[in-house]
Amino acid sequence: MMNQHNKPLNILHIIISVTDTNSQFNDHCLPMMDKRNIAICTYYKSAKKIPSEIATFEGDNTLIGFFRALKAALDYQEYDAIHAHAVPTGILLLLGMIIFGKYQQFIDATVYTIHTSYANLKPRNRLLIIPIFATFKKVIPCSHASFTSLPKFLKNLGGKKLQIVQNGVDLSRIDRVLVEREKTLKNDDVTQDFMVISIGRLIKVKNPLCLLRIFQEISDRTINLLLIGDGAMKSNFIAEMINRQLENRIKMTGLIAREAVYQHLANADLFVSTSWVEGLPVAVLEAMGCGCPVILSDIPPHREIADGVDFVPLIHPDDAVGFAEEITRFRQMSASQRAEIGQKCRQLVEEKFSLTAMHQGYEAVYRHHYQQAHQTEKKNQKFPITIDH
Repeated sequence: MMNQHNKPLNILHIIISVTDTNSQFNDHCLPMMDKRNIAICTYYKSAKKIPSEIATFEGDNTLIGFFRALKAALDYQEYDAIHAHAVPTGILLLLGMIIFGKYQQFIDATVYTIHTSYANLKPRNRLLIIPIFATFKKVIPCSHASFTSLPKFLKNLGGKKLQIVQNGVDLSRIDRVLVEREKTLKNDDVTQDFMVISIGRLIKVKNPLCLLRIFQEISDRTINLLLIGDGAMKSNFIAEMINRQLENRIKMTGLIAREAVYQHLANADLFVSTSWVEGLPVAVLEAMGCGCPVILSDIPPHREIADGVDFVPLIHPDDAVGFAEEITRFRQMSASQRAEIGQKCRQLVEEKFSLTAMHQGYEAVYRHHYQQAHQTEKKNQKFPITIDH
């Protein structure tokens, strides 16, 4: 993408940390590093190698270290947009601009994305997000469901600054990973294992314990679960899994590289999410992008994904029996029937939730500051300030 001066846009992303699973880095930075001048400023030291094409200003896991990195990033160049992706980084960006005397210079370039629904914000962050809505020039809910979840006072505070840009999936990255291995279509032998996959943090709002209740309801021992993710509830989950005698039917990987996630999704027979709260879940969209059929909890973000289609079952988040029945129904389908549903899932993502569509939305957001600055510059040239002697 090129701006009016035929130069790539300069974008600074403020990110808590760079990891294999961090969508802010993987989806907002990596795919665009050849099209924009991308810089990132992190609070924590990076957990993975960052390409040299991206200007990097790393914190050292301390507040002082982050502000040191932020000052260096703000001094580095002018920016068409400074994009914060979490409440803490948004607040720290505001404080840094004030401390370093950069507020007037950069406030019009500020962009903040809400990557979840309001119910998922901690009480502290519900307070801290108020000055972000009051001062940032663009506030971007990642889905219509995320926007709808906002309380009325925040919608009023954000006003015209609010602009929905739906999350998207990097289908080209998925295809690069999977191009060397063609998914082998399983035969219809009901004695072979049937793999259900679930991906997400092991935290309360993701409702992981419901997976255990679901699998206790499923008597077919050839139906197994692969769980990818980590979190505060890991010990509790393992203890409950052992208590329910499900340890032979559930495999846990912890956090793994995204490329490995795609391979697991392509090999799985079915993806399941029991989550209570989401923004617009990238894990679900990635599963669909890998051609994996999905069963989702009946919550607004999942309804947004499944809007207008009949091949994505929606089940109440705590209805273990309902999930078990749907999983069994998919188990009883032929492999070709499941593959056909998987292709419909892929097509839906291509049409509505591609990374290209997401970046086109952000391109319009980023140009807001540049166009305003350009108009001001032209106005000053047209009406120069003169001093009478």
